[in-house]
Order: sequence, then structure tokens, then C-alpha cells
Amino acid sequence: MKIHTSEIRSRLGELKAGDTVFLSGTVYTARDAAHAKICKMIADGEELPFKLDGATVYYAGPTPAHDGLPIGSCGPTTSSRMDKFTPTLIENGLCAMIGKGKRSEAVVESMKKHGVVYFCAVGGAGALAAKCVKSAEVIAFPELGCEAVRRLEIVDFPLIVGIDARGNCAIK
Repeated sequence: MKIHTSEIRSRLGELKAGDTVFLSGTVYTARDAAHAKICKMIADGEELPFKLDGATVYYAGPTPAHDGLPIGSCGPTTSSRMDKFTPTLIENGLCAMIGKGKRSEAVVESMKKHGVVYFCAVGGAGALAAKCVKSAEVIAFPELGCEAVRRLEIVDFPLIVGIDARGNCAIK
């Protein structure tokens, strides 16, 4: 099914673990270093670099762009590295996550409580994933290099619903 990031919340009932989705819209890259900074900003009451309410975060640290492309290889990183930060982001409005691998029970419980979906991207296919990125802009923490937060505009990014908003899991 095709879905836009702005529709995720309104379509949670349709998204079932194991479904294939072609996602378009705005996503934000953030890995563990960025998650730590964002959670500290939340704790300190600071303004965040992007609005978490309704946001989709992609656990990726893209490589530099080549040949006029918006981004280099852009594959997912292991999601469990963000698990200690994820419930805080979910409580502050995060709507969806994209990564690879299993999630902790605390993350799944937070997802069920707040109505959040976890999409899985194919690991090892970063060059293919990059073809779905139409624009990329560093919006926070440039000092983190490839782990800086980027706003990506994606079109038809192929994903699988790894864990749906009811906590059903397709990850083995």
C-alpha cells in the first residue's frame, strides 16, 4: 500500500505487521547520538530541531552525496540502539520509526499505548534506499557528521510494517 507520512496516524488501523508499504513524505534521520541530544533537549525544556508530534524518524546515518544526488547510501541502522530513548520520543508525539531489527518490550508497550508504528527497511540496501530520497537537508547537530539530523523527502520508500500499533510483530 502507498502511504504518506502525514497520513500515518489516520491509517494506523490499516497497518498490520507484515504489510508492505511504499512511504512518501518527510522523515528525519537520527541515530543514537542525535537521540541522546534530543532527549536532553526535551528534559531541559528546549525547542527541538523538528516537531516530534506526528513525525517519522529513520534510524540512518547517510553517507555523503555523490554526482549531484541529494544523499549517499542511506540504509537503516540497528533500531535497538535507540530503545533507551524511544519511549521519551513516543511520549512527545513521535508517530513512526524506520529501522531494522527487534525492539525492546518497553518500546513495544509505549507504541501500543500511544499508537505508533515501526517500519523495517532492508539492511544492506542503502544505495537502493537512497534512490527514494528526493531531497536531504541537515537541520540539527552538524557536528555529528553522518549522524546529524537530516530532513529527507522520500518517495515510495519500500518498507515492511515490523510492529503495528497494536504490538503485533512480524520480526522473527
